[in-house]
Amino acid sequence: MEKLESRIRNHDREIEKMCNFHYQGFVDSITELLKVRGEAHRLKNQVTDTNRKLQHEGKELVIAMEELKQCRLQQRNISATVDKLMLCLPGEELERKPEPGGVSLGCICLFLSLNNAYYHISPPPHFFFPVLEMYSKLREQMKTKRHYPALKTLEHLEHSYLPQVSHYRFCKVMVDNIPKLREEIKDVSMSDLKDFLESIRKHSDKIGETAMKQAQQQRNLDNIISQQPRIGSRKKSKKDAFTSLDTELESTSPKSEQDSGILDVEDEEEDEEVPGAQELVDFSPVYRCLHIYSVLGARETFENYYRKQRRKQARLVLQPPSNMHETLDGYRKYFNQIVGFFVVEDHILHTTQGLVNRAYIDELWEMALSKTIAALRTHSSYCSDPDLVLDLKNLIVLFADTLQVYGFPVNQLFDMLLEIRDQYGDTLLKKWAGVFRNILDSDNYSPIPVSSEELYKKVVGQFPFQDPELEKQPFPKKFPFSEFVPKVYNQIKEFIYACLKFSEDLHLSSTEVDDMIRKSTNLLLTRTLSSSLQNVIKRKNVGLTELVQIIINTTHLEKSCKYLEEFITNITNVLPETVHTTKLYGTTTFKDARHAAEEEIYTNLNQKIDQFLQLADYDWMAGDSGSRASDYLIDLIAFLRSTFAVFTHLPGKVAQTACMSACKHLATSLMQLLLEADVRQLSLGALQQFNLDVQECEQFARSGPVPGFQEDTLQLAFIDLRQLLDLFTQWDWSTYLADYGQPTCKYLRVNPVTALALLEKMKDTSRKNNMFAQFRKNERDKQKLIDTVAKQLRGLINSHHS
Repeated sequence: MEKLESRIRNHDREIEKMCNFHYQGFVDSITELLKVRGEAHRLKNQVTDTNRKLQHEGKELVIAMEELKQCRLQQRNISATVDKLMLCLPGEELERKPEPGGVSLGCICLFLSLNNAYYHISPPPHFFFPVLEMYSKLREQMKTKRHYPALKTLEHLEHSYLPQVSHYRFCKVMVDNIPKLREEIKDVSMSDLKDFLESIRKHSDKIGETAMKQAQQQRNLDNIISQQPRIGSRKKSKKDAFTSLDTELESTSPKSEQDSGILDVEDEEEDEEVPGAQELVDFSPVYRCLHIYSVLGARETFENYYRKQRRKQARLVLQPPSNMHETLDGYRKYFNQIVGFFVVEDHILHTTQGLVNRAYIDELWEMALSKTIAALRTHSSYCSDPDLVLDLKNLIVLFADTLQVYGFPVNQLFDMLLEIRDQYGDTLLKKWAGVFRNILDSDNYSPIPVSSEELYKKVVGQFPFQDPELEKQPFPKKFPFSEFVPKVYNQIKEFIYACLKFSEDLHLSSTEVDDMIRKSTNLLLTRTLSSSLQNVIKRKNVGLTELVQIIINTTHLEKSCKYLEEFITNITNVLPETVHTTKLYGTTTFKDARHAAEEEIYTNLNQKIDQFLQLADYDWMAGDSGSRASDYLIDLIAFLRSTFAVFTHLPGKVAQTACMSACKHLATSLMQLLLEADVRQLSLGALQQFNLDVQECEQFARSGPVPGFQEDTLQLAFIDLRQLLDLFTQWDWSTYLADYGQPTCKYLRVNPVTALALLEKMKDTSRKNNMFAQFRKNERDKQKLIDTVAKQLRGLINSHHS
């Protein structure tokens, strides 16, 4: 506490020192402030005196300003009066200086209007003021762009009023100015017409869009009515419906002469009523200009000008944008402009007398039709998306229906749609080629397993399959086909639906639609699907299991062709017994694919057999044979057994043919292996080992790897080898030579050339096997026998050739 108190005392001393240091400055500031207060008081008194003097002196100025204000107001009123009077006469005449000895019209007007009021001179003649009033009315009508009434007023003024005051000089000025006023009215009305033409050129797409919406609504209404029971005969034509709708909207749609030609219309919702296309346009500029030119005797000039300008606009409208084919909006805008152009011309045709005629409209339509069709042919050829082609077709149909409502012939458009139909078919085929390729590439080529009744019904619902035996089997069970069967079947139906969509609204008969769908489906089957299947079959990495499954799948797809026929019949209501009805080629397609798969199976089996045979490693100089067949052959037989076990679901003839083909190829390959040129020497022991391998093959053939063969039928594939080996192992040359050529010969399948080639290899072996063999009597006798047999075989060969 003592330290704190000491600290406080120190701070107090510092504060006291600081206050003592600044005290003198504080006193000086207070003194100066007192002096300033006195000066401010004196200044306030001076300002008050000055203000009092200023108020006193300004009273006279305020009075003078009020007098000036009244003078200016009078001057403005006089100027306004003079301006109003000057409007009654041509402006250029009011500014013209008076001739020597004469007065201007402005002076005359002022004199007539003001002399009585200001100078009390006797009034002018009573007929001066009606002339001036009529002239003022004329100028007011021209100012408000009421040109046709102005022209009537001008005619009335010229023939009724001016003749009464013709001896006055200012009236002569009016008479001279009348032709100029006519030309002015004529030019102004023509300017309004040009604005109108420019406006409808810019807004023709909006007019066409509205007309096409109206046509779409009418079509939807017709579809609804056609689906309901018809009561009486209250159905109206499309033209009547359009006309009644236009009339109703015309009574509620205001128009004014100041409009540029197009009334503003907000975008309507789809469920709201679309206004009549002709209600978007204010045609009053055309009517006014036509009336004016008719009154002025220049109707022909007006007609020629109007038609010339509209022809130019038609050529611009018919020029398609370069990127029109990229989106549907490009086509839609192009069609809207064309429809808008002809909607306007149709209305002009029916509401004016002779401005345009039917021949002129027909000429324009022929030009438009040819250019439109040429543009569509060119741009649609770039389209590769079938959905875009389908949307384009629907848009063309709506375009044609809209113009047909207004009486334009559109048969050529529907003929062109038949050309686009072929292009649509090509794009569909390309699209479905990718669909089939994806299905076939993603398939596992295994039977579809199902573990419940729900899954079983799902598969049966996707693909028409009936098998009572499979239905009786307990779950889980398998369908014989893989997943690509129901997928391919459903995609074929989707393709048929896509073809049917294009045929809608083309005014085709059921027979024509049916024929189109069948032809397109045949192209899908014979070209697209067949090519996809062939590509899968010919792939390098395809296995025997996949090929077997493909055969099974194509068999079931072939059976489903009749259901596709029924499907087409149901959606087109054309019976297949109808004359000229095209038949589906699905059966042929699937048969060809199955045959290709079968050939590929045969080829693959032979290739596998060749791969096993490449593992053969015979000791052709072996002294003794083994106790069993070679390892490579045992593996080969095991492979064949497992492979043919997979063939259980194949048609019987396919499995039998594959088995017989494999056995024949194996026998032929073994024969070639025995007789190949690289084997120059052959011992009896090696021949016996080879015989064991052939016996193994015969045992495989007797085991019946594929059911359906008759007894020993499959063994006949090895008969050539069996007789050749029996001939050498039993050394039964006497029988062979004695019975050669006879039908009952025991060794009928042994060719003497083959026997001689094999004998030569054994003869060389006998000679080189033992250098002392020539000193042994048995060996010498054997060599002599071999030489004798070889000599006789050569004799048989020579006699056969001779």
